Amino acid sequence: MKSMDRDGLFLCDLQAKTFEESIDVVPVSSEIFIRRFMNSEAARSLDSGYALQVITQPEDIFIQIEEQYGPSNYGSVKYSHNEMAWIGYLYRYFAYTYELSTLQVYKIVKPKELRDLFLPYHTLDTSQAIERILEAKGMLLTQEEELKRQYEIFRRIRKGGA
Repeated sequence: MKSMDRDGLFLCDLQAKTFEESIDVVPVSSEIFIRRFMNSEAARSLDSGYALQVITQPEDIFIQIEEQYGPSNYGSVKYSHNEMAWIGYLYRYFAYTYELSTLQVYKIVKPKELRDLFLPYHTLDTSQAIERILEAKGMLLTQEEELKRQYEIFRRIRKGGA
């Protein structure tokens, strides 16, 4: 697992802003936008870090997605701005820290699931929210990471009781 750094936070913020602005800019439903984004070349450029080498704005991403998929106005259900920003941020944080592709993360957790988790999880630290999602899905990562997690819990308990 990779720790979050300045580049990762930049990418998280860019994706969150893109998702949030999509509500006002893109005529398709939120779920359609997310599906298109997660399967797009734009998402792959965020995965590879290429977006860090060029000046990328949400508008550039919208243009890339429309060029790739063509214009559409399919669907009408729009998520709230806050939900979309959180979903975008969480997806990028997940992909960056677990070193997964955007598409792999999308296959693990769908937008509808994240929307349902927004109210209970949006105030949690992003890494904690991801851990809870993975735990609920029974997707513990490597045994080494699980042992490390359990050791940290044990250490905190001992420290608090000493």
